[in-house]
Amino acid sequence: MVKEGAAGLDSLRRQYSKLLFVLLALVGLILALACANVANLLLARGAARRREMALRLSLGAGRFRVVRQLLTESVLLALSGGALGALFAVWGIRFLTLLLANGRTTFTLHAQLNWHVLGAAAAVSLLAGVLFGLAPAMQSTRVDVIPALKETRAGQTGARHSFWRFSLSDVLVAGQIAISLLMLVAAGIFVKTLSNLQSVELGFNRENVLLFELNARQAGHKAPEISAFYGDLRKRLSEIPGVRNVSFSNRFLITAGYGHPVSVPGAPSNPANRLLAVGPAFFTTMQIPILAGREIQESDRRGSPAVAVINERFAKANFGGRNPLGQHLTLWKGKEAARDMEVIGVSKDARYGGLKREIPPVAYIAYDQGYPEPDRMVYELRTAGDPLTYVNSVREIVHQADSRVPVAKLKTQVADIDETINQEIVFARLCTGFAILGLTIACVGLYGTVAYNVARRTGEIGIRMALGAQRSAMVWMILRNVLVLAAVGLAISVPAALATSKLVESFVFGMKPNDPMALTLAVVILLAAALLAGYAPARRASRIDPMIAVRHE
Repeated sequence: MVKEGAAGLDSLRRQYSKLLFVLLALVGLILALACANVANLLLARGAARRREMALRLSLGAGRFRVVRQLLTESVLLALSGGALGALFAVWGIRFLTLLLANGRTTFTLHAQLNWHVLGAAAAVSLLAGVLFGLAPAMQSTRVDVIPALKETRAGQTGARHSFWRFSLSDVLVAGQIAISLLMLVAAGIFVKTLSNLQSVELGFNRENVLLFELNARQAGHKAPEISAFYGDLRKRLSEIPGVRNVSFSNRFLITAGYGHPVSVPGAPSNPANRLLAVGPAFFTTMQIPILAGREIQESDRRGSPAVAVINERFAKANFGGRNPLGQHLTLWKGKEAARDMEVIGVSKDARYGGLKREIPPVAYIAYDQGYPEPDRMVYELRTAGDPLTYVNSVREIVHQADSRVPVAKLKTQVADIDETINQEIVFARLCTGFAILGLTIACVGLYGTVAYNVARRTGEIGIRMALGAQRSAMVWMILRNVLVLAAVGLAISVPAALATSKLVESFVFGMKPNDPMALTLAVVILLAAALLAGYAPARRASRIDPMIAVRHE
């Protein structure tokens, strides 16, 4: 079938556009966290250079000139980081491509660096350097020259300020905490969605099943000989040592589509009904329980009465409370009835056409009883061990049967299921990775801020301890400030997380987008990480020798 080339590109855009937008948002949040950390470092560096700035200003340097110098330093730092990031991007693009492909050789979405991307990265680096370097530069040059020149190292401004007073550095740390919580909530939602999908009841056993697709019609086989070819190949595959059962169907079970219309005689065709043509022992191979009657066997072939097995949903939707065994179904070809089939069995409901959809009414029909004529077939091999160890044997047998028939889409049943939830797997992995990275950056920023404040207040802490303050009281005094910063960050991010949860509603499964468990777990993780980041400098402050600290002051 010939299709317009743009259709393939449009399908890629539809499939991956939301994922890439989420990735772009995560990258933006990580950039904001990193810039806030750098701004904190520049603020600390500016505070350490107060006397230098005061000396420059006292010697006649204009404030704008000093600000320009500091901005030049921050821009050079940002551009250097951007250049280093471009080198890492080569590896990152390859990693992201492998993650999206998920082992598929037919994956065609390949990103690469070009001058447009590098130009955008340079522009973002320059903008970040200016925006996040401006406030520290302005604050560093806003000094009273005479008092600053008289300050000692231990008596720098801010050393006598209360731990409760918020500075620009504290605001940046609170913002980092807020962003980190958003990323942790997103990671929790996607990880729980993935867990829900992986724990869905399938109705069949996914383990130790090898799948592959053959299309003998393209190799020149015609009906009815094509049916004999598929049947003979099934017998030869079943003779492989370690292969327990072999069957086939005209589609992959978990990704099957609509199929041909089928209905109960006397009733109009029901578009909700689905159809799957299967070979003998299909239910035994896939381990789908037969609840009543029997499954399709070798004897159900061309010339014998046409039969079908239906699932529970089909029985309830089309027969109500009646016993479906012995009832008849009509398979339609356009507006004409093409095949009348007797219901010989009822199977347990099994997933058909995806994991997120409700299980539809499904009729399983014998593949070799007339319309529709066999076309391509998906073989299912249940093995005693790892299915991939039988790949060479399968290829050899198919090649011996007809070297013109290629073995396509060879994979395990587990891999086939993973392909249907590949977007959720990618979301969960990326969000978890970015959340860990974001939390690490925020904790490093919090640790640096607290450690810097403790260093500036060495004399104050020594005096407090010399006057009888207990070590535990000093630890609590510092951790209390950490908790205040965390509380401010949570007060910003919790409402934001609840407000933006609707944006990911289409990605979740088996849960609400504003899941309270994910939000609670994110808050607990964030508070624990913040306390851990603040405890190290707090403990170090509690071990300061009062005499050394007072002498330092």
